[in-house]
Order: sequence, then structure tokens, then C-alpha cells
Amino acid sequence: MIPSVRASDLSLREQVRLLSGHDEWRTEKVDGAGPAMLSDGPHGLRVQPEGGDHLGFGDSVPATCFPPAATLACTWDDARAREVGAAIGLEARALGVDVVLGPGLNIKRHPLGGRNFEYFSEDPLLTGHLATAMVEGIQSRGVGACLKHFAVNNQESHRFVVDAIVDERTLRELYLAGFEHAVRVSRPWTVMASYNSVNGEHATEHHQLLTTILREEWGFDGLVMSDWGAVSDRTRGIAAGMDLEMPTSRGLFDRDVCEAVESGVLPAAAVETSAQRVLDLLARCPTGERPELPIAAHDALARRVAAEATVVLENDGLLPLAPGLSVALLGDFAARPRYQGSGSSLVTPTRLTTAREALTARGVTLVDDPATADVAVVLVGLPPTHESEGFDRPGLDLPPEHDALVEQVSAANPRTVVVLSAGGPVRLPWHDRVAAVLTGHLGGQATGAALADVLYGDVEPAGRLAESWPAALADVASDPWFPGHPHQVEHREGLFVGYRHHTTADVAPAYPFGHGLGYVRPDWSAATVDRDVLTAGETLSVTVTVTNRTDRAASDVVQVYLHDRTGVVLRPRRELTAYARVRLVPGESRRVELEVPARAFAFYDVERGDWATPSGRYDVEVARSSAEVVATLTVQVTGGVDSAPELADTPPVATTDAAFARRLGRPVPVPRALRPFTRESTVGELATTRVGRLLRRALIAAAPLNQAAGDDETLRLMLERSLEELPLRSVAIFSGGKLRWPAVDALLALVNGRPWAVPSALRGRRRDVKTPLA
Repeated sequence: MIPSVRASDLSLREQVRLLSGHDEWRTEKVDGAGPAMLSDGPHGLRVQPEGGDHLGFGDSVPATCFPPAATLACTWDDARAREVGAAIGLEARALGVDVVLGPGLNIKRHPLGGRNFEYFSEDPLLTGHLATAMVEGIQSRGVGACLKHFAVNNQESHRFVVDAIVDERTLRELYLAGFEHAVRVSRPWTVMASYNSVNGEHATEHHQLLTTILREEWGFDGLVMSDWGAVSDRTRGIAAGMDLEMPTSRGLFDRDVCEAVESGVLPAAAVETSAQRVLDLLARCPTGERPELPIAAHDALARRVAAEATVVLENDGLLPLAPGLSVALLGDFAARPRYQGSGSSLVTPTRLTTAREALTARGVTLVDDPATADVAVVLVGLPPTHESEGFDRPGLDLPPEHDALVEQVSAANPRTVVVLSAGGPVRLPWHDRVAAVLTGHLGGQATGAALADVLYGDVEPAGRLAESWPAALADVASDPWFPGHPHQVEHREGLFVGYRHHTTADVAPAYPFGHGLGYVRPDWSAATVDRDVLTAGETLSVTVTVTNRTDRAASDVVQVYLHDRTGVVLRPRRELTAYARVRLVPGESRRVELEVPARAFAFYDVERGDWATPSGRYDVEVARSSAEVVATLTVQVTGGVDSAPELADTPPVATTDAAFARRLGRPVPVPRALRPFTRESTVGELATTRVGRLLRRALIAAAPLNQAAGDDETLRLMLERSLEELPLRSVAIFSGGKLRWPAVDALLALVNGRPWAVPSALRGRRRDVKTPLA
């Protein structure tokens, strides 16, 4: 599809019109091209009829619900991620979608992040590689992918207005590294700027992120869009490198942008550049006949992935089950599975197989009494109200009634298998009193069939945890600062997220990063490196022999970590640098080679503004998990740096203001005050005034989604929390053109106790920007 016009052929107002959506999911169109259809879909498509919503309230057309990213990541298998991406891309073609809004690859900074089920891992290398594979798969079908949410979007609490305060080194090494790899290698069509601010600047207006780093350093040549309703000032956004506001705001910002260009505040070239990027996106959109939706084949793929991603946390030898045993199948999830998270990623599945249906179809004898059954299988986990977009989790515990069920069943029958359905870590106070524990995380539409495959060993449950499971929240380095002040969250833990903290502080997790028992444990031997000395900037090859000495097919994950012993700069005790999924037939032995990239040895030197590799000794650790090292090899790096500006005695976690300020290189910012109220103020904050309470009441009454939620407790909770934490600027965006800036500013005059300013506010808005933005 090639547009018949270029941006330079259009008037300023025509260019500006292109820089906002036409409706909830479509861009504007021009002669000869468009519009482009966008759709949520990190793990499946949520294509809605015309209109629709962005929070997952309305119905969508059926599509395959694949296991979400939290589950897919447990495969540690780039090929599987690529295969799932290709399937989603094919379904996009079938359903008329041009850009899939995914994958999401934000770091799991804290296990209680409400949207963690949509993200891959706490580790940037694993995250970046899986996201890269998924983008490659999606785009292999001729449709675009969208990396999200850029950047440092690691919590749901106050996500529209919170400012993430993070030092430059942590930003580069932890929160941007996965995005960097995915951008450089997979070349996604689009990137989505997140709701939050980063170090005082809105992500949608962050020139350093969107232009300096993303485009100039990483070479991104695609389109940057906003998250839905994330724009604060589209003029500043365009100047920073954000091209497309989504969804439509019915021209809310158009006049401001035009006036900024006409007054010289915003260069006309910036608008033309962004408009051309929209036209370039339209030119890439697929044409031709739509393929058929391969329902059966994709359901089979979803089943395979869910089974392979299942992690065996505990197993005393009961699993896999022998045929012919009677089974007591207990727990509400047996008939009503929880197989995906709530929110904008909610997929209407083409099929749904429950565990009860799958076991019945297999001919398993299901009984009601756990005391007389040969085996008890108990399905427990987190209900939707504990885990959703829009709010963070309340704690690590399962609901009390779930724990009580496990306690009662295991007391009656020690041959109890517990199956968990949850998008993240949970506490298991009874883990040593049951025979086995499996976590399928959230298994997608074929979760029931996949469980049957795993229980009876048809498929090796080869999953490995993609995040650490802490024993208590006190063992999470970021916990004292999560979710933080409503307007500011401080990343005082720096690099020490997940296993990086556990291994450095010698804090044992309940289950470590990379853990998974499976049913077969291959032997590892003869680990070697291709050289003992390498020059800074060179890659390292690590080889290990993996042998399956059993009569079952085996699947394993070789993990390689680095331990920097140079002492040049503070680093985590252990950092993942390479991994490989290996599958073996019975009796097979294979030499597995892994490449440790040169960047794995480097740290981001803030003073130099570049990556630097310390000279000295490194331990190369070949491991089954972050807590189980099989072999340690030593290499010497030469030609690197021998010193760094960072003090050697810098504490890993900056608990004091002085330590955090030293790491930031500036004083610790003071969170934005609640008053006076501004366009950044949330509905909940405004509701501390009489006028604000009237506004909230009116918004609740007017919201069509309020009726759509019906009796769904999770959707209602998400609506309430989203509305409470929605800034006034976003209320205007979502108003469909009913609330314009003069009315917004008049309302602010009232809530700030300045009624005399209402008339001048209603006469029109005057920009506060006088100096050029670019």
C-alpha cells in the first residue's frame, strides 16, 4: 500500500490531523492509503467492533488466547516465542489488523506489579531475546509489532501520573537493555511511549528517550505512538519524537500544535517528519485477501506452549502420574480456569478447555473424596481481583480459602498435587506437605488440556522460572519504595532487582530465577570456554555437554552467568549473559555452545556516556538456575578500563537520601505537590473538593463502561481505580470532544478557589511555552 501523497504535499492542518487517531483503534487515512488498524494483543488479538474501548470491557471477536508473556517466558525458548509471534501475526492478517500492540517487555521490578503477567521477566537479557523473537514472528506475516511500554513502566498504581526516579546506569543496564536489543535486532514497526514520567519528563515528551536514545543511538526508524490517553502536551510530544497520539482526542491538541508552529515555538519540520512516519506506516500495511483463521492448529500450539512452559516447583516422584489411578480433582479452577489476566490484553478465546473436561476425555476416573482417591489434584491460584491491569497486587499470599483447601486436602491425602494459576510469585506455606507443586502461571485457552498432558508425562514440563519467587516481601530490594508516592517512585534499589539482589545480598528466595525440576534431569559435563584471555569488545564461547541418560525425551535450559571480580565498579554478584534450550531424545548426548556477547562484560559509564568493560578477572558460571551453579570457569579480560568514577564502597541499595543523590548525580527530587490543582491532578485528588466530588459523580454516571462492567467485580474494580487515578488531561482526551481546554481550565479555577478566573479561562487557552521546543 503506497500513499499517493507525501507529508510535504499536505497543509499544516492536514499534517497535524494525521498525528492523532481517527477513533479508538484506527489511524486517520489519506488518499490512497489507510487507515491502519491497531489491536491489543501481547498474547492474542482483542479486535473490537467499531468504537470499542481500551480497558477490556467490551466484547471482542474470537482469537486464539495464547499463554501470556509471563508463561511464555518460562519456556526460555526463542524459537517458541517466534512461533507464537508468527501465529499472532497470521491471525492479525485474518482479522484485518495492521499493527499488533505487543509484546510488552517491561522489567518485573517487584512481584506485586499488577500487569506483570503481560511481561516476560525480571532480567533484561531474557526479556530482550524473547521480545525480539516475538517481534520477528509477528512481522514475518507482513504486519507490524509494537514494543511497549517505553519506558520504566513497572507498576500500575498511579501509572498515569507517577514519575519514575532512576539513575542513568540502572536505566541503561536494566530498564532499557531489553528494548535496545529488540529494537536493534528485530526492527519493530512501532514503539509505544508509556503513561508515566521518567526523571521529571513525561515519557511521551521525553526527548532523550524518544530521539537521542531510541532513534539516534539505536537506529529506530519506525513510528512512536502514545499509550492510550497518555499524552499531556502533544506539541511537546512532537518536539520530543512522539509521532502519533492514540486514541483520538477529537482535535483537542490540534489548535495548540498549529499555533506553536505558526509562532515559531515548534519547527514545522518536526510536524512534517511525524506526519511522514504515519504515512510510512500506512504504506507498510498489508493488502490482499485475508487468510483463514487456523483455529485448530493454533489451539494445538497454545496447548503445546502451555505444557512446555509449566514449571515443576516440587516433586517427590509422584509425577508423572501412572495411568489407571483414581483422581480427586478439586478447586473451582478445575471447571472455571483462570487462564489470562484482566485488562486491555483480555482475549475472547476461540476455544476453552478445562482441566475437568481434559481429564474426563482422557478417561481418568474422577472421584469426589480426596481421602480415598489414589491422587488428589488441587487447582488454586490468584483470582482476577488480585491481578489485573489498573491496580497492583495486594500481597504475595493466595486467598485464605485457597490455602485452607490445600491444607485440608493434603492432610487427608499426602499424595496431593497442587497446580497454581497465577501470573506471578505466590507464597506456599504448605509446600513441604504436598507431593508436588506445578505452576502453569496463566496457560491460555488450552490450559486444561496442557495440564492433562503434563500430569501424565505426554509433554515434558520443561519450564524454568523467569522471575525469582521471594520467600517474603522483605526479601525484595525494591519493596520499601513500591509503589511509592502517588506522584513519584524512587528506584533506590538500582540494579538489584530479583535474583541480582538475592545473589548479592545472600538472601535465599523461595524458588530462584531459572528454577524448574521437570521430569528428566540431564547430566552436564565438560564445560569449557574457547579462550582464557580475551580483549575487551570480544565475545566468548561457552560449551557444555548435555546428556539424557533416561528412556524419556528430555528438555533442559543451560544458563550462563557472569561474576565480575575486577572490583572496578559495583555490580550484581551474578548476571545472566546467555541461555540455550536443548531438547534430547532418550540416550542422546549433545555439545551445546552458547555465545556470551561483549556487552555482557560491560557496564554503562555515566561519566563517559558510553559502555565500558573493566579489565580483570571474571567467573563464567554454567548453571541450572541463579542458585545452582554446575561449573565455574575463569577468564581474564584485557584492554578495558581500570577505574570508574563510581565509588567502590557505594551501597547496592541506596537507603539514604545522600546515597541515592550520589547515584543520581543530583538531589533527590521532591514529589509534585497535590495543590494547586493542575491538569495533572487526578480525579481522586480533585475529589477532595466539593466541585471535584461533583465531577467524579458525573464521570461515573456518564461512563458507558460502568454499565459494561455489570457484575464483573474485577472489571468494576479496574474501572473504579482507573477513574480515581485518571488525570484531568486524560479525562479531556477520553471525553470524545465534550471537554475542551477552556472548560478544563475553568474547572481548575474553581477547585483552586479562584472563581474570578473562570470567565477568562472560558474565553480560551493561552500556551505557557514561549521558547522554541526543538
